[in-house]
Amino acid sequence: QVQLVESGGGLVQAGGSLRLSCAASEGTFSNYAMGWFRQAPGKEREFVAAITWSGGLTYYAGSVKGRFTISRDNAKNTVYLQMNSLKPEDTAVYYCAADSLFATVKFGQAAYWGKGTLVNVSS
Repeated sequence: QVQLVESGGGLVQAGGSLRLSCAASEGTFSNYAMGWFRQAPGKEREFVAAITWSGGLTYYAGSVKGRFTISRDNAKNTVYLQMNSLKPEDTAVYYCAADSLFATVKFGQAAYWGKGTLVNVSS
């Protein structure tokens, strides 16, 4: 059982930056592909970014590509989401997810999920 805890959310003005972190309890963190998802009020959860266990491959939603960067530190059991040039439409609860398969994470079917952290971008 992998427990995921997100942090780093908050209120930021449009054009600003935030870095989200997701700490995993599992000692074999490096075995898991990781991803970030978000859910805005009244909308369905959507994919944001994913990264393979090694960090060698990343994948982004078109809406964030070029602005967001996903990375991981396997020594710290942590995955990050650096968010730059934030827009009001980025406002959402951001969730971290983990699964042994990269494709499963990409398609939102990950086995493990965190409880989320709120990002609020003001205009």
